[in-house]
Amino acid sequence: MSRHNEHSIKDAIQSLLKTYKLDDKLAERKLISSWEAVMGKMIANHTKDLYIKNKQLFVTLDSSALRNELSMARTKIIKMMNEAAGMEVINDIILR
Repeated sequence: MSRHNEHSIKDAIQSLLKTYKLDDKLAERKLISSWEAVMGKMIANHTKDLYIKNKQLFVTLDSSALRNELSMARTKIIKMMNEAAGMEVINDIILR
């Protein structure tokens, strides 16, 4: 298979994802699945739920001390999570 065909298939898939608005959902799944890798095992173990709605990442934690600690690093976490997803997926984090 030539390099040109591979590039065309990649472009076709990306176009299909955009047409059906699946690229955003795919990026959201990628961001959520990267939570442990970005935040570390200890934080992931205290995370009870993660979901994205309206570009906001909702994080449910089982520790109020950890919630307070993470709230002070919100901007940094948003940046790291978006970098892990490869695009801007979230613009806020709601810690619960």
